[in-house]
Amino acid sequence: MDQFKDHTFDANIKDNQSLLGNFSFNKTMPVVAFQGVSTVLIPLVYFIVCVIGLSGNTLVIYVVLRYTKMKTVTNIYIFNLAMADELFMLGLPFLATQNALSYWPYGTFLCRLVMTVDGINQFTSIFCLTVMSIDRYLAVVHPIKSTKWRRPRVAKMISATVWLLSFLVVLPVIIYADIQEEFNTCNINWPDPKSVWSAAFIIYASVIGFFGPLLVISLCYLLIVIKIKSSSLRVTSVRRRNCERKVTRMVVVIVLVFVICWLPFYILNIVNLIVLLPEEPVVMGIYFFGVVLSYANSCTNPILYGFLSDNFKQSFRKVLCLRKGNEIEDCEQHLPRLDNSKVHNSYECQRNNGYSGHMQTSQL
Repeated sequence: MDQFKDHTFDANIKDNQSLLGNFSFNKTMPVVAFQGVSTVLIPLVYFIVCVIGLSGNTLVIYVVLRYTKMKTVTNIYIFNLAMADELFMLGLPFLATQNALSYWPYGTFLCRLVMTVDGINQFTSIFCLTVMSIDRYLAVVHPIKSTKWRRPRVAKMISATVWLLSFLVVLPVIIYADIQEEFNTCNINWPDPKSVWSAAFIIYASVIGFFGPLLVISLCYLLIVIKIKSSSLRVTSVRRRNCERKVTRMVVVIVLVFVICWLPFYILNIVNLIVLLPEEPVVMGIYFFGVVLSYANSCTNPILYGFLSDNFKQSFRKVLCLRKGNEIEDCEQHLPRLDNSKVHNSYECQRNNGYSGHMQTSQL
């Protein structure tokens, strides 16, 4: 691991500057040329991603908070995902500055703060997607039994637990994040033996922050497909079936985009643990592309909401004054409660929606 100074590509699974800092450059012209281009190109790309990400996720957060009927179970998870992406974007200007200057100018406190917030929100994003996938499984496969669990109040408690869990997961970052004296960059200063700690953290973060949740997500949608294919899932309403299909499709697309954006980054780090990657501009370029792609994921979600959710689309247009927004409706609002008012709510659904008292579930 001599070429990577015992830190591998990215000891903290997210700091792009560590790649340039941890390479022992032999001052060959191609590497120097690449380093010069990266100090201009990478900050520019980060600035574009940051502007788009902050604008889009701010719009999502405002829409969910502004409109009462947008406060559904699924949208509460989307709100927390947008918060994670928003905070994720706030770290980009600091990393871009470090990349442009080739050193960290903000001091130890901001280094640890940026690294901590960056890590917490990285894990919060994948944990939110996992919770959303479990919610989809419950909504589609167990629509009646899961009603008492699929409530906004419960969703808020689960979301708070997700943030707390993310904080606990990134405790190593909180403890060891500091300015590296050798490179004067913000990264993780692992104790000796550095290579063992670094490799252990990459495996730890990859399993807990990507492959583990991805396994749970895949299992959820596999069970959904099996249930539907076995025809044991009774669809009592065409409207409900369409609602669940739209919401599930949107969540699946968000998960797939997340995987596409993050998989190259994790693969590169894991491959580097097995095989020492060469110190070449092409390899460095691929790595930087993986880092930029992972950050870009945080600005794709609002775009996906706009294309895949009619209610988000209407809300965005109303906020941006593109056209008069219609009353935002969400069939999750028509969920009958499992209490004494069930008969009354069932009657209201029948009278207002033209369906025979069947439970309506979420449409974003």
